[in-house]
Amino acid sequence: MALTHPAFVHHRIDCAPRAWSAVAQDIIALKPWLAREGGILYGVWRSQIGEPRDTLNIITSWSLPASGVGISEKLNAISQIRGYEMTSMEPTLRPASDAPPVRQGNFAFRWQETPAERWQEFLDLCVAAWPGFEGAYDSQVVGLWKLRDSGTPTVRSLLLTRRPNLAMWERSKIPQGAAEAAVRDKLNQRYDLCTSTVVYTTTLLTADDRADTERWT
Repeated sequence: MALTHPAFVHHRIDCAPRAWSAVAQDIIALKPWLAREGGILYGVWRSQIGEPRDTLNIITSWSLPASGVGISEKLNAISQIRGYEMTSMEPTLRPASDAPPVRQGNFAFRWQETPAERWQEFLDLCVAAWPGFEGAYDSQVVGLWKLRDSGTPTVRSLLLTRRPNLAMWERSKIPQGAAEAAVRDKLNQRYDLCTSTVVYTTTLLTADDRADTERWT
């Protein structure tokens, strides 16, 4: 599947208390409208560690950057949404197709800022580290998006990764053996290029293999 919807948008949704599940279902119900408008619901994630319980992370993708203008009206019509932020993004190394993630797991949203002159080095380290990371930890790099900022001295980006569970997220931080240590060294070099980085973990409400019913927050 090719990438025919290259204009991505991250939506951070602030829901009314204990309303995150109902809001998620309201947003999932927008799929037919999204399709008519040239959009795809790439995924809906609930908070696990590091964000408020009633926060949702949503990613949509669009055939054209201006296609998603009408989604604000749809979000405003959902009574249990207290507020939201929207960030336009463009894919870099991944994703390479429109296929959304569908396997449940531990999804880490890592936001980072990198000096513009070090951005290519950052990408090169990603290319070098990702095969070993994915092979060692049964994990996947879902996407690395560059935020659509103009005139900023740094490149702001979002890295989204999937691990099978929270235990593997911790396990991936503690290398075992020379091969894993080499992967970790490349990832550490990449982190050290960043002037700022923050991460939180989530689970996928649009997974098609199993639902997450745990009480994380």
